Amino acid sequence: MKKRMIIMLVLVAVLFGGIIGFNSFKAAMIKKFMAGNSQPPQTVTAMKATVQDWQPQLSAVGTLRAVRGVDVAAEVAGMVTEVPLKSGAEVNKGDVLLRLRDSDEVAKLQQLQATLHLAQLSFERARKQVAVHTIAQADYDAAQTNLEKARADVAAQAALVAKKTIRAPFDGRLGISTVNPGQYVNPGDMIVTLQQLDPIYVDFTLPQQSLGQLAPGLKVTATIDAYPDRRFDGAITAVDPKVDPDTRNVRVEARLANPRHVLVPGMFANASVDAGAARRYLTLPQTAVTFNPYGETVFVAKQQGTDAKGQPRLTAQQTFVTTGPKRGDQVAILKGLNAGDLVVTSGQLKLKNGTPLAIDNRVQPANSPNPTPQEH
Repeated sequence: MKKRMIIMLVLVAVLFGGIIGFNSFKAAMIKKFMAGNSQPPQTVTAMKATVQDWQPQLSAVGTLRAVRGVDVAAEVAGMVTEVPLKSGAEVNKGDVLLRLRDSDEVAKLQQLQATLHLAQLSFERARKQVAVHTIAQADYDAAQTNLEKARADVAAQAALVAKKTIRAPFDGRLGISTVNPGQYVNPGDMIVTLQQLDPIYVDFTLPQQSLGQLAPGLKVTATIDAYPDRRFDGAITAVDPKVDPDTRNVRVEARLANPRHVLVPGMFANASVDAGAARRYLTLPQTAVTFNPYGETVFVAKQQGTDAKGQPRLTAQQTFVTTGPKRGDQVAILKGLNAGDLVVTSGQLKLKNGTPLAIDNRVQPANSPNPTPQEH
């Protein structure tokens, strides 16, 4: 019995040893298998968070308006005899734009000038005669009145003749005119538009809460979709003293330099006002931030040792951040990051904490503070 018990114990020990050995072998194989099938590195783009200067700006949509612009119209009726104006031409103040037939008016002016000459002679004669008391004072007064009336008639007729010649009221560029010689125009009929293009105004509105940041002289920069690669500089010239009670917006007027006359009234413009002193913010591309209902997050590339080649082994670590103002493609980071942190800028959707990273920056996301449309 004793011998059988020893044999049984030996068999049990061998059985348990086999089971333990098999489990150890199985665990080692599983570990080896998992090591050989670990998650491959995910390719992303990344950049270091840097501190940049930010100029606080107020942005609005505006409309360009000429400093001086008018639709030139006829003041009197008449037949067109000459059209010196050329559509689209630059003119100076006083240049003749159009002439109406004035032969009848000129003939009447000459007649009135003759009457004025006679009245002057009669007045001179009466002045000499009243001095020696050869005529009554009433005759002298009548001669003086006739002279003044003749002068007034000549002035009125001369003004009518002058209205038959339409001149440019100020320097500017003409629009397109369809008036032709022989055409009859009535008072108020538009002849051509005239616009002074340099400088040019941009009108826009801003919310009333921005009123305390506005003042004449603040720098304004405008961009126009017709010239996506250009920026037009100017300054605020006036802030309306009244807030619109319907929209709670205040109207702002700014003047832009336009020496090449590329800007014309009626154009749409994006206006930005430099409001306040420049500030410094930790800056990232907006693509680096994932906006969620529970907060904004970024993935930071953390070094976890080195690989077999001695290169840094990077893994993703999700971090909550507090974002600030935005400008163009960029966003300010107020909390959650430090300058120099390596932040993933694209490819975050395939990441989670601990995901190994492979950084490839050959194609970077947009990161311009003043982006322009790419569809030229």
